Amino acid sequence: MITAEWFTGDKNLFEVHAIRRAVFIEEQGVSEADELDGTDGGAIHLLIRDGGAPVATGRITIVGNEFTLGRIAVLKERRGEKLGSFTVRMLIRRAFELGGAKQHVHSQTRARGFYEKLGFTAVTDEYTEAGIPHVGMVHTGDAEGCA
Repeated sequence: MITAEWFTGDKNLFEVHAIRRAVFIEEQGVSEADELDGTDGGAIHLLIRDGGAPVATGRITIVGNEFTLGRIAVLKERRGEKLGSFTVRMLIRRAFELGGAKQHVHSQTRARGFYEKLGFTAVTDEYTEAGIPHVGMVHTGDAEGCA
């Protein structure tokens, strides 16, 4: 059974960090300093489990009126099961419920199509973040319109 767990702050992040370490640091070569950048304490975290086992994660950071979805990761062996889109829809819904009618994401360029299918629109030119090409994208509204 797929379940979702929400929490805030930087405590109890062992499972979240394990997923992010596997995906971003080990798979993609992002430095530990870039990935574990000290901003988790102010974030709202989502952990997706399947049968109790952690399989995906993401977070929402809020600065002023800007709601940014980030650190969205699915374990490699679980990709292709729509866990990524489920995670993003859950993050959009929570951001919207908290007053974030517009949600931002720093999408890796190779994931741009994934976010476009969920209703995001590119709003920046390509730039490099943590050594990886990215594009800034925005989604407006709740998750109901997501594919």
